Amino acid sequence: MEKIGRFGEFGGQYVPETVMNAVSELQEAYERYRSDPQFLAELRDLYRNYAFRPSLMYYAEKMTKDLGGAKIYIKREDLNHTGSHKINNALGQVLLAKYMGKKRVIAETGAGQHGVATATICAYFDMECEVYMGREDMERQALNVYRMELLGAKVTGTDSGTATLKDAINEAMRDWATNVETTFYCIGSVMGPHPYPTMVRDFQKIIGEEAKAQLMEKEGKLPDCVVACVGGGSNAIGIFYDFIPDTSVRLVGAEAAGRGIDTNEHAATLSKGDTGIFHGMKSVFLQNEEGQIAPVFSISAGLDYPGIGPEHAYLHSTGRAEYVAITDEEAVQAFEYLSRTEGIIPAVESAHAVAAARKIAPTMRPDQILLINLSGRGDKDVQQIARYRGVNIDG
Repeated sequence: MEKIGRFGEFGGQYVPETVMNAVSELQEAYERYRSDPQFLAELRDLYRNYAFRPSLMYYAEKMTKDLGGAKIYIKREDLNHTGSHKINNALGQVLLAKYMGKKRVIAETGAGQHGVATATICAYFDMECEVYMGREDMERQALNVYRMELLGAKVTGTDSGTATLKDAINEAMRDWATNVETTFYCIGSVMGPHPYPTMVRDFQKIIGEEAKAQLMEKEGKLPDCVVACVGGGSNAIGIFYDFIPDTSVRLVGAEAAGRGIDTNEHAATLSKGDTGIFHGMKSVFLQNEEGQIAPVFSISAGLDYPGIGPEHAYLHSTGRAEYVAITDEEAVQAFEYLSRTEGIIPAVESAHAVAAARKIAPTMRPDQILLINLSGRGDKDVQQIARYRGVNIDG
């Protein structure tokens, strides 16, 4: 029998005693409300009327013709309110915080999209919000920092470690342990101690549920391949989950290879990582020879995490999903390609999925379907990509 909170050997609750009470309280609340009719009805209403779901299923006709292989569809999570898939999970968790009677919500963020989504819902529910963000990411994503502050959130920079996503998570965990009574920790991905990997997946699986129904309506069949970018892995598990039982559907996650997996400057966890325990879970992480978490690198602030959600580690270990490494240069080329081919500017995270699709689609037949999850829009990345290309748009 499968243990609760486990995906094969991965998952679990590896947290200090100071945090365990908060984790247990959250687990109990989630088990109670995940099947509560009132909670689910309110969440469905928020998805429809606030996040503007269902998101669009878009046929990428020009991309299909240009690549000359599979018929390409794009699930447009970039059109959601706040600009990414992150709103799905933030709505679920902040609503849960409300039902639990919490007055303050904290979150971590890398690219800023989860922080923006959390700040947005906290503004909607009139709740106090504090977002932890690595100083390095704050510089890369200054626009999203201002958006969070505009929405009423306090953005707290972290200078420890590499000053990126993992360090922001460390600070948020410390805050949570100190303020358990009043504070709800809204984790942005399918990672951390149980129930987070399951809970976040449950709030994100609407992506795949919609995609399956939309493709059946448009094409009368399932996709042959589904591609999504993977950092912690929430958008990917969101679109993968409903297709896992459908073994004819190939599932492909695109990791951040940074400057190449033959260098030390990448975040390709499943390509180069090992099993370990970090941030309250057993999963796969990039580690040095002593087992310490290694520094990572990616042009994408949302993918430069040194680990991956435990359900992805399990899907990789069983071979149900495959994970490919995409370099910064490949991602930037895909960012430019989708912009010029379809007039859609993707988030640089999502551009990793587009890059993988550009390689896979030509190997497929014209009667086959490739589905890309476009997890977010690229407004936040335009300045950074311009700098990467040596174009000065700072004035």
